[in-house]
Amino acid sequence: MKIDFAVVCDYALIDRYGKLSVLGIFHHIWVSQFPTVHPRLHLVIRLKGARTEIGEHKVQIRLIDADRREIINGDGEVNFSEPPAGVLEVEAGAVLVFDVPFEKAGKYQFEIDVDEAVRTAVPVTVSLGPRAQSREMTEPS
Repeated sequence: MKIDFAVVCDYALIDRYGKLSVLGIFHHIWVSQFPTVHPRLHLVIRLKGARTEIGEHKVQIRLIDADRREIINGDGEVNFSEPPAGVLEVEAGAVLVFDVPFEKAGKYQFEIDVDEAVRTAVPVTVSLGPRAQSREMTEPS
């Protein structure tokens, strides 16, 4: 089992035929103030495995900050069913949508574990936008 890819984006969907569509991939979020909530952040994951790996696989997702403090934690299962004859690889996509709270600027990452063995991380940096920074510098203390 491997994580073929994992990204954060503005929007994603899986159509009725299993085709994954991803729009607006990003690694950086500009905000106007802290604390803030980024609405409807999409985390997209595609898993691939050998035909012998059909069945259920446990997936755990955590969003952590630079101090390794957990912001979001969730788990679930992905089920690979028997593929048609002649198909040697199985795959499954997942689109998870979060309203993500960010208390401060900095580096964050989504950590993704599959069956407690396969791991990947998707980094996201959050900072004040240029307008917010200029306001912050001109405001009296």
